[in-house]
Amino acid sequence: METRIQYPHNLQYQEVYISDMVLLKNIFLQKQNSKIVNESFGLPFLVAKKANAIIAFACLVVNRFGKPDFIIHEVGDLNKEEKEAFEFFVEDYFKRNPSENYKNPQQLKSTINSIVNWINV
Repeated sequence: METRIQYPHNLQYQEVYISDMVLLKNIFLQKQNSKIVNESFGLPFLVAKKANAIIAFACLVVNRFGKPDFIIHEVGDLNKEEKEAFEFFVEDYFKRNPSENYKNPQQLKSTINSIVNWINV
């Protein structure tokens, strides 16, 4: 079932679906000025939408300390309030999720490698 939460600042948050991946890939490639996705793409798990357009997305990554973490890729113009609200929502979601990808760095690395290999086909 789709998770959609709307806040007063007109952003909608929802989980990432397979159907979002091509768009997220294209956004990442454009922002990185690259032709292929690498491990810094991570594992997308949440998007922020405004007027049904994705303006930011959050991805699980393994940080420099070898721990699961997240990064946010901004696509559109987020004002300070919107950015803070999305960051708060992502952080809360990240902390509450019981999946191994959110807790186990080896599992996350494996999943990211699988995503990168799949999405670059």
